[in-house]
Amino acid sequence: MSGLDTARLERIRTHFDRYVDDGRLPGYLVQIARDGELAYEAAGGRRDVEAGLPVERDTLWRIYSMTKPITSVAAMLLWEEGAFELKDPIARWLPEFAEPRVFTGGAMAKVVTAPAAEPIRMWHLLTHTSGLTYGFHHHGAVDELYRAAGFEWGSPPGLDLAGCCAAWAELPLLFQPGTEWNYGHSTDVLGRVIEVISGQPLDEFLAARVLGPLGMAETGFHAPEADHGRLAALYVPDPESGRASRSPASEAAQRPPAYLSGGGGLVSTAGDYARFTRMLASGGELDGVRLLGPRTLRLMTANQLPGHADLEAFGRPLFAETTFDGVGFGLGFSVVEDPIAARYTSSRGEFGWGGAASTAFWVDREERMEVQFFTQLLPSSTHPIRSQLHQLVHQAIVD
Repeated sequence: MSGLDTARLERIRTHFDRYVDDGRLPGYLVQIARDGELAYEAAGGRRDVEAGLPVERDTLWRIYSMTKPITSVAAMLLWEEGAFELKDPIARWLPEFAEPRVFTGGAMAKVVTAPAAEPIRMWHLLTHTSGLTYGFHHHGAVDELYRAAGFEWGSPPGLDLAGCCAAWAELPLLFQPGTEWNYGHSTDVLGRVIEVISGQPLDEFLAARVLGPLGMAETGFHAPEADHGRLAALYVPDPESGRASRSPASEAAQRPPAYLSGGGGLVSTAGDYARFTRMLASGGELDGVRLLGPRTLRLMTANQLPGHADLEAFGRPLFAETTFDGVGFGLGFSVVEDPIAARYTSSRGEFGWGGAASTAFWVDREERMEVQFFTQLLPSSTHPIRSQLHQLVHQAIVD
């Protein structure tokens, strides 16, 4: 009835079970919805290998950058209310960004900068064209400055979101705003703008305006103590064997963070995130609750890069192993522009994103489908999970 071949779908389980069997993944959960109904689900392995706890439907996952689409939706709720325009400079709410400087050369010991030719605008935050970066990239002097300031995979102890934004404003931009795409703290800064506009901490705003209305009761910035047993442990590949090895960061999501990261701080379940993707696929509405207008979502899921460029041409690489041929970027989502250039099966206009621990989701309106994948392996470039999952999902579509 769903137009998916049952036997072909089982190839997904067989494929990812091999990842578990040889130790490359601790465990996984994949869900495919079609026409608004769960059409396929497969799970394997352990949410906590050392404790022998299996992956279950209610397992809690650190979704890292799959937080970004939620924060972007939250910002666009305010946009629909007229709180800002996409072209507005962010210094209107965050004066620390009033006079950004841009890296032009030199090394960390003596960085050369110049004034920004134009301000960082709201559009730049939503499209990752602000010039902000991440310290974990290890691509050059600006990333090194972020690491020296305490920003690699975390933030300096005790610093809240406002404090982080003040620190980032002191660091040079990687490029002139709007001239390139680079993955960085743009959505974190967007979260701070939401706080200033709304007068609420980011966690309270998300709970009141996005998570609560969608019934995402198990999504938040940490796992409550009563739910620690459901929280999946975090793993990294052993440099010698390639097997998943437990990370000391496994305990991080067990307590409220000082810094509310709208770019990567949420913990969620497959069931909760499926409600978010269903809302997106349904044009901004779920179970009679409308978050966004359909035209707003159409804007968000259209490629916003100049000349409909893809990330391979306009962007700086996330990781050396990652390519984005045929994939552009909207307001908070990647957008497939050219499925042939992408070199894996997908539909034009498909949108989605992933997280640092190898999680991923996408919404394919042409195929009437939402797909999500959960595991806990850092970094996401370790294995080609997302392209393989696309391949396996599309080969099972037979209508």
